[in-house]
Amino acid sequence: MASLFRDRTLGYSRRDSTGAAATAASSCRYSTSSSSAALSPLPSPFSDLTPTLSVADLRETAYEIFVASCRTSTGKALTYIPTDRSPSPSPSPSNSNSSSSSPSMQRSLTSTAASKMKKALGLRSSSSSGIKRAEGSPGSGGKPKKPVTVGELMRVQMKVSESVDSRIRRALLRIAAGQVGRRIESTVLPLELLQQFKAADFTDQREYDAWQKRNLKMLEAGLLLHPHMPLDKSNTAAQRLRQIIQATLDRPIETGRNNESMQVLRTAVMALANRSSDGSLFESCHWADGFPLNLRLYEILLEACFDVNDEASIIEEVDELMDLIKKTWGILGLNQMLHNICFSWVLFNRYVATGQVENDLLDAADSQLAEVAKDAKTTKDPAYAKILNSTLTAMLGWAEKRLLAYHDTFDAGNIESMPTIVSIGVSAAKILVEDISNEYRRRRKSEVDVARSRIDTYIRSSLRTAFAQLMEKADSSRRASRHQPNPLPVLAILAKDVGELASKENEIFSPILKRWHPFAAGVAVATLHVCYGNELKQFVSGITELTPDAVQVLRAADKLEKDLVQIAVEDSVDSDDGGKAIIREMPPFEAEGAIGNMVKDWIKTRIDRLKEWVDRNLQQEVWNPQANEGGFAPSAVEVLRIIDETLDAFFHLPIPMHPALLPDLMSGLDRCLQYYVSKAKSGCGSRNTYVPTMPALTRCTTATKLWKKKDKTLNTKRNSQVATMNGDNSSGVLQLCVRINTFHRIRTELEVLEKRIIILLRNSESAHVEDFSNGLGKKFEISPAACIEGIQQLSEAVAYRIIFHDLSPVLWDGLYIGEPASSRIEPFLQELEKNLTIISNTVNERVRTRMVADLMRASFDGFLLVLLAGGPSRAFTQQDSQIIEDDFKSLKDVFWANGDGLPVDVINKYSTTVRDVLPLFRADAESLIERFRRSTLETYGSSAKSRLPLPPTSGQWNPTEPNTLLRILCYRNDEAASKFLKKTYNLPKKL
Repeated sequence: MASLFRDRTLGYSRRDSTGAAATAASSCRYSTSSSSAALSPLPSPFSDLTPTLSVADLRETAYEIFVASCRTSTGKALTYIPTDRSPSPSPSPSNSNSSSSSPSMQRSLTSTAASKMKKALGLRSSSSSGIKRAEGSPGSGGKPKKPVTVGELMRVQMKVSESVDSRIRRALLRIAAGQVGRRIESTVLPLELLQQFKAADFTDQREYDAWQKRNLKMLEAGLLLHPHMPLDKSNTAAQRLRQIIQATLDRPIETGRNNESMQVLRTAVMALANRSSDGSLFESCHWADGFPLNLRLYEILLEACFDVNDEASIIEEVDELMDLIKKTWGILGLNQMLHNICFSWVLFNRYVATGQVENDLLDAADSQLAEVAKDAKTTKDPAYAKILNSTLTAMLGWAEKRLLAYHDTFDAGNIESMPTIVSIGVSAAKILVEDISNEYRRRRKSEVDVARSRIDTYIRSSLRTAFAQLMEKADSSRRASRHQPNPLPVLAILAKDVGELASKENEIFSPILKRWHPFAAGVAVATLHVCYGNELKQFVSGITELTPDAVQVLRAADKLEKDLVQIAVEDSVDSDDGGKAIIREMPPFEAEGAIGNMVKDWIKTRIDRLKEWVDRNLQQEVWNPQANEGGFAPSAVEVLRIIDETLDAFFHLPIPMHPALLPDLMSGLDRCLQYYVSKAKSGCGSRNTYVPTMPALTRCTTATKLWKKKDKTLNTKRNSQVATMNGDNSSGVLQLCVRINTFHRIRTELEVLEKRIIILLRNSESAHVEDFSNGLGKKFEISPAACIEGIQQLSEAVAYRIIFHDLSPVLWDGLYIGEPASSRIEPFLQELEKNLTIISNTVNERVRTRMVADLMRASFDGFLLVLLAGGPSRAFTQQDSQIIEDDFKSLKDVFWANGDGLPVDVINKYSTTVRDVLPLFRADAESLIERFRRSTLETYGSSAKSRLPLPPTSGQWNPTEPNTLLRILCYRNDEAASKFLKKTYNLPKKL
């Protein structure tokens, strides 16, 4: 149906007719004003109808439905006798055939009281009532018409000629005579009308052909194109009806009561009109109650409530007319809810079509929407929801087109309409969101304030548009004054214009919008603040120093900001947060902020250069202990010097905001130092780099070969990896020690730098007492922790490298190989003491103790690994336990060093695991087996009673842990242990 509207030109009236209907309308003796030809309505939201049905076709069918709905089998015309006139003569001949009309149709009109409906909707009274209009209209004989009935008024309003009206009523009388007792809803009106007339009943063949085609096209629309129920494509009746309608395009069918063509047509039509989903018979015939055909017909009927001589005014007799229009609900399948939607649309559309000058119509549409909102909450019918959605979307689209740029839409001449347009937009949006949207139902309603959200959108959109226009205006002003001395910069002009716009918004628009958004003015100035701030930011980004133009712009911006903030604060004084939310939307753009941004750019440049320097110099660093007296890297000395110079340069900048910008500088320097530490330790490995993978249990030749192959592969891979990452010698013990010294040096110097920063800050003119109340922004936050973490990682890497890599030949390949008594720990201790001497001579004394402790822990781990996972070349008797204990005591003594080494409590802490495990070597095999059984049962429960499972290797040695006990047994050179292992796990008896 939208195409019907799109086909109209601006000069075409909604009530004009074409084709045969135009011929009929030409005989109507009631003229319309020229204003009716200027209607420019919106596209209908009720979807498209068949393009073969014109507006005139729909109007005539709607009138037929109206008259049929109001008829009665008996009835007598009631005449109206006005109080100031003599009784009127008998009805005219045209009305003498109207005895089929209901009493209400023939009731005389009254004008003694204003319409209750118009009063309820707030509509103005028209300048002339329907009675007076009819009296003043020329009749067929050029004489004034007499007072009219309601039915006569409807005929005039719908521009139906007297002859057409007479023919319709005559046909209905015949239909009623042939169907006594049947309700009109059980009649397919176009079909019955076709049966009542032949060509002889019309003035000419052309009029008859047009009339016949209209009724057939209406059957097509109601039964085929827009049926009440979905139509199966294979329906034979539908196929037959379609063929009949197509055939009439070439040759009109013969109508009449008993001819064959009419019987075929009746059979097809009634089969379709009486369809039901369950096969039962309907009391009503469904031929005009399919969506959107019924809505379009009803829309035309409702439009008849508007005065034909005053398109923007509803007639005074609307109450009586509306009562009759509602009688069509039975045929059209409508109800009060659908009426409310249609009537809201008709009122709204008429306001738009008549030039948007009659605000009463807009108010009435808004009032009617309130009823629609109530209806929407009481039903979830999908068909209703679809109509509701399309109608409200059309209304909302029209309203938002104006509200999203309301500064262009409204001025002093039409500002009165703005509250109602806003109300309609908000009401439509609320219904669409709250009652139709599934997303809204899934969320808590308290989370969504539809009205406030929409108004927020309107304010921001309109002000952004207005700001863009001010930008163009300011640029034009600058170009016009460019030849004058000292012309103002664009942003200085813009600041003045934005201030005036904010004042206008606060005085005119915000009081209206505040009804739906309590902080409308605050949102408005926040939007302007952001828009201007974005332009100011671009301006400042293009300057490198404070020029006269920059000063003018920044001063104008400062004044504008104060004005905008003042409006926001006053508007938000009663808010829960005191206006903080609005103020948060207004990031400051005063002069200090602009200067601060330039200083931040300076800081970023310095930090980027420093980071590039770190990358370049670390690639060249050799980590040689002789490169510096302190045993740390020269690159670290240079980095610290550059940082010191950067701090000096910062405090010499001529800015009034050193305390505010110092955190930015400190953060950048902090990240650079962290980056230095991260790069310096990358590729140096860690504890896990050197600890070998735990071997499986070893009591057979196959296991021995697997372990040796795996060990060889592991060492090859590890050595290759270390060499690839660091070069041939970059991760040797001495080089790692230099890196550790370097991290310690950086951490120490940071404390010195932090004290110097406080002194520089105290000497700064812009510093205040509160700037020294905390250390935030004046201390290095992440680089000290990075240094500590780097020292820890490399200290462990050095320790485990020495034990598991450098001393592997004397520990792994020498200790307890063959007979324990002939392969004691002394060779390993000698090499260990050499490495302790290197560490003592190289590493700073502040981190030396930590490194020695890590080396001790690594040596203890290596010692246990030899005892519990040393491979099949090692075997121990119960008597060997004393040798093992003595060797471990010698190992501890190396680190105690007669009291000059590590404290006893530190040694005891790290040796706990070894001391707990060593007593197992002293125990006999039977005792160990019993312990193993008990421990396994405790670990695996009843499932281990039938057969002891093989415990997995955890590497967490413990005298009560099954895997630890099993490994003691595997390395026990004892008959009882061998028998147990053979019987339980089928391990070889001999090692």
